[in-house]
Amino acid sequence: MNAPVRTTMNAPEYHNFEEYRNRLSKLEEIKNLGIDPYPALAKFDQRAATLHQLYLDKPVGHSDDAMAGTTPYVAIAGRLKLFRGMGKNAFAQIKDATGQMQVMFNRDHTEVEGYDRAAHPEMGPLKFIEKKIDLGDFIGVEGFLFRTQMGELTLFVKKMTLLCKTLLPLPDKYAGLTDKGVRYRKRWLDLISNDQTFETFKIRSQMTFLLRKAMHGYGFMEVETPVLQNLYGGAEARPFTTHLNAQNQDMFLRIALEIQLKKLICGGYERVFEIGKVFRNEGIDRTHNPEFTMMEAYAAYFDYNDMMRLTEHVFSSIAIELFGKTKLTVNKDNVDYEIELKGPWKTISMIDAIKEYENIDVMDLDDDKLRQILREKTDLKAEDYMNAPRGLLIADIFGELVEKHLIQPHHIIDHPIETTPLCKPHRDPALRAMGLVERFESFILGAEFCNAYTELNDPILQRALLEDQASKKEAGDEEASPLDEEFIEAICQGMPPTGGLGIGIDRMAMLFCNAASIRDVLFFPIMRPEEG
Repeated sequence: MNAPVRTTMNAPEYHNFEEYRNRLSKLEEIKNLGIDPYPALAKFDQRAATLHQLYLDKPVGHSDDAMAGTTPYVAIAGRLKLFRGMGKNAFAQIKDATGQMQVMFNRDHTEVEGYDRAAHPEMGPLKFIEKKIDLGDFIGVEGFLFRTQMGELTLFVKKMTLLCKTLLPLPDKYAGLTDKGVRYRKRWLDLISNDQTFETFKIRSQMTFLLRKAMHGYGFMEVETPVLQNLYGGAEARPFTTHLNAQNQDMFLRIALEIQLKKLICGGYERVFEIGKVFRNEGIDRTHNPEFTMMEAYAAYFDYNDMMRLTEHVFSSIAIELFGKTKLTVNKDNVDYEIELKGPWKTISMIDAIKEYENIDVMDLDDDKLRQILREKTDLKAEDYMNAPRGLLIADIFGELVEKHLIQPHHIIDHPIETTPLCKPHRDPALRAMGLVERFESFILGAEFCNAYTELNDPILQRALLEDQASKKEAGDEEASPLDEEFIEAICQGMPPTGGLGIGIDRMAMLFCNAASIRDVLFFPIMRPEEG
């Protein structure tokens, strides 16, 4: 008779599932047999992939040898993924974080931890496994290796230990988990069901490790700065606001890492970087999530040319260590592209890129003509550009018409000064007279990956530009930043010539994981409550 199901107020829907009730009944039966279904300690420290590699070309004997205990002894643990009974034997597959291992249970030689064979002659250990253990349960197995007649490395199980009794089944073995809403919301099921998803996040982890390695190799020191800030700055974005009860004051989640890292440069550190979360209260699409990961790096006595070389080094060195080459095959919109990350990348000014890729010479056009191009050739709303200054009109034309052409890596240099208040005016007098600054953005597959400056360290000009930002904010521009007097004070006390670089880690992961959407490289992307 099944044990009664304990329910709680507002019990979840799965409490009514027959499979849940069946497994809950098995759980009670297992406990009644004196077996702990959730033991605290399990020492099964060998891994499936390691065993397959270690014994790849080595003879390990046959099942008779394993039964006699003359073959290598191993102990591994994992999730039960497949089970099939074959008379006095049963074969199964268990999966750990590295791969799968076939195991064989035997009616006469396999024992179950905590199960008294003599006390239950009606149900030996093998029958217990067949009746009480379900697909999805975590088990530990120890015994002797052998090869089947088909040559498959297999573990002859001498003892099985139940490590975790599951109460809900895994997604269907054949249909898998295909609903993207469910995959993103219930990422643990996606990881269980889809090997590619599992590998994607392993690659992302390796990529971040290699990024740190590359930065340390370049002489940078990793630091941490606050996520909660009294003022926000370093980008044009709408912030998330929260409240600090202890001091009864509003606080902001940072929109960039820039301001605090520059203060450290003022303090005497010459090369610093940080990898951390930033938050921007804006739209969600294929390449944007309101919470995302950035790396920002600042180096005294660097300029934007040095930051271009650093960018190329970072991307190419990660590619080599991950894949042994700098050329990647990446799919975008169902088209495969061969992307070459080896430097030097193509470097072209924003103005020249517009001319090369769209045959528009913005230097020959007045502002009305630029607005006409935006009206006729883009989907921008008139209010987005009608009163915009010339530099932003040029930047909009570039963004709307040119970015999509930048499939191979490009550094787009020398942007209009209106695009940023934190960048040094161009050192070339002619370009400075045109209102250009020493900024570059790096593009791959038509998307921006990096943003970098020769940093502005003139406190007088910096104050004027930030005061202009503050005026825009007071006039209702929700993406403009407030004036940060402490930042001005810091650079008044001296910031050496400095280069700065920001890299979007999630977009970098999209590239190296060949992912179509930023959601595919975030464990838990932002979702609407009703999605999934």
